[in-house]
Amino acid sequence: MERSVDIEKELDGITLREEPQPILSMHPQKFALWLFIVTVVMIFAAFTSAYIVRRSEGNWLDFELPSLFGITSGIILLSSISMHWAYISAKKDRIAQLRIALVSTLVLGIAFLIGQFSAWGALVDIEVFFVGNPAGSFVYVLSGVHGLHIISALIFLVVVLVKAFRYRVHSKQMDTMEMCVTYWHFLDGLWLYLFLFLLLNR
Repeated sequence: MERSVDIEKELDGITLREEPQPILSMHPQKFALWLFIVTVVMIFAAFTSAYIVRRSEGNWLDFELPSLFGITSGIILLSSISMHWAYISAKKDRIAQLRIALVSTLVLGIAFLIGQFSAWGALVDIEVFFVGNPAGSFVYVLSGVHGLHIISALIFLVVVLVKAFRYRVHSKQMDTMEMCVTYWHFLDGLWLYLFLFLLLNR
């Protein structure tokens, strides 16, 4: 709790007033989210580093990524746009638009997961399996672990959506919305990074 304390000092007839400096603080749940994001970044940094090291050792299967991965990348970009629309709507207390935007983001997120799963099927069609050459294994691991995080983000999104329908997300109550937006945009950016990484390091 901040306490307002004024300390007055007399110095040669001049009164000096010392005001307390504002204490910078962060919402504890937001801080926990950022710690989690840093952890996820470290995990995928380790994965991509291992990918590069293993690729340099040879015995690396060369294959084209399924075009579905490109389609899902477009879907996840659209989901970021709809999520930003939801954020702006919440700040402006446009509750109806907020709900539509959140539902749109939820649908796009589910479509992304379905597309990723279908892309795995396309990999099987060209005989690239999870067990076998490490080139294929890494694609499954990178996309699969990212997919698990997307599932967690969808659960978070459902929580926010329920709150929106209960009028508990608006311009005066943005903490949960801001955390959901941050996490969603992070995962969107993470997938785009992974997709480009896989394209450039075949």
